[in-house]
Amino acid sequence: MNSQRWMNRQFFSFFITWGVFLPYWTGWMIHTKGMTVSQASLIMSLGLVVRGLSTLFVFPYLSGKFSSRTLLNGMAIGTFISLLCSIPVNSYVSLLVVTLLLHFFYPSLMPALDSAASVLVQKQQLRDYGKSRSWGSIGFVVSGMMLTVFTGALGDKVILWALLLGIFVFIVLSVMPAPVVLMEKPQAANLKKGGMLQLFRLKHFGLVLVIVILLQAAHASYYSYGYIFLQEIHAPKYLIGMILNIAVAAEIIFFLVADRTFRKFSVGSLLTLAAFGSTIRWILIFFFPNMIVFCIAQTLHACSFAMGHYAFMKYLTKHIPQEQIPNAQGMYSALALSWSTAVFTFFGGYLYEIEPRYAFIGMIICTIPSMLLAIFYRKLAAKVPEDHGDGSSSQVKHGYSPLGVE
Repeated sequence: MNSQRWMNRQFFSFFITWGVFLPYWTGWMIHTKGMTVSQASLIMSLGLVVRGLSTLFVFPYLSGKFSSRTLLNGMAIGTFISLLCSIPVNSYVSLLVVTLLLHFFYPSLMPALDSAASVLVQKQQLRDYGKSRSWGSIGFVVSGMMLTVFTGALGDKVILWALLLGIFVFIVLSVMPAPVVLMEKPQAANLKKGGMLQLFRLKHFGLVLVIVILLQAAHASYYSYGYIFLQEIHAPKYLIGMILNIAVAAEIIFFLVADRTFRKFSVGSLLTLAAFGSTIRWILIFFFPNMIVFCIAQTLHACSFAMGHYAFMKYLTKHIPQEQIPNAQGMYSALALSWSTAVFTFFGGYLYEIEPRYAFIGMIICTIPSMLLAIFYRKLAAKVPEDHGDGSSSQVKHGYSPLGVE
C-alpha cells in the first residue's frame, strides 16, 4: 500500500468538499432556504461551538475506541446523512438542527486526516507530509473555481448537490484499502495513557498550543471580513476571487517545498517565522489599504497559516506519543481552528465598524505575543536539542520519526 499516494488522495478529496462548505454554505442557507443574514450567521456561529465540542471531546474519545479508517468512514457517513436531511428542511429551527448535526460530524474529518498523517510519519510510512497536505489546498482551490462556474450557470442550489457528491466520493475512497497501521484498533494498554490532561505533562506542549492558538486566531478578521474589505478598497469584483486565492496558492507552494526546505528548522524557529510573517501581513494591510499591497500581503499566508500549521504537525510527530495524537489534534482543531477564531471574529467585527483597517491591525494583539512566546520556546528547546541525529532524541527512542525525516 502506497501510504503517500493514499494520504494525497484523502486530503485532496476532503478539501474539495471543504472548498464548497466553508465559503458557500452560509450563502446556500440565505439564497436557497430563505434565511436572513443574521439567522445564517447565528447558525454558523453555533455550528462553530458544536464543532469545537466534537473535535475536543468526541473525536479523541472515538479515536481511542476505533481505528483511523473506521473513524474516517463513520464521520463521512454521518456527514452524508446530515446533508441528506438538509434537503427537505425549510424552517429556521429545522435548518439549525441539521447544520449543528453536520458540524458534529463533518469538521472532525480534518483532525482525523491529520492524525492519520502523523501516525504514518511516525511509523516512517509517509515521507512527505507537506506534499500530501498541499494536495488538500489544491483540492480547495479546484472546488472553488468549479463551483463558481456552476453556481453562475445553475444557481446556488447546486452547492448542496456538489457537497453531497464530494462526500459520497470521499466515502467511496475511504472504504478502499488503506495503510495497515490505520486499520489497527487502538490497544487497551495505550488507552490508559491517553487522557487529554496527560498532554500537558509532555515537554512544552501547553506553550506550543498557546502559540498556535494565537497564530490561528489572528486570521479571524481576514476570514470574516477580507471579502468585504476588498470591496471597501475598490478592488474589482471580478478579481476578488483571484486575490483571495493568492493566499491558498502561497499555502500550496509552502506545503510542496516544506519538507525539503524546512526539514532542518526547529519547531521554535518555524513558529517564530510564522508569527513574524503574520504580524507583517496585518501591518501591511493597515498602512497600505490598496489592492496591490493586499495581494502582496496574501503571499504571507504561507507564513501566518501554513508554516504555523506545519510547525505544530512537526511538534506532534517529534514529541507526542501515537496514542495521544488524536487528543492533541482534537485540542488544536477546537481551540485554534474553531473557538479562538469565533471569539476574535467578534473582536474584529467591533473594530471593523469603527474603521475597516482596524480589524486587521487589531490582530497583532495575537501575533506579537505569539512571536514573543515562540522566541521563548525556541530558547527553551535549544537547551535540550530536539534531535541529536544519533538516535538519542525522544521520538527515536519510541520508534518515531520527525516530520520529513526518513
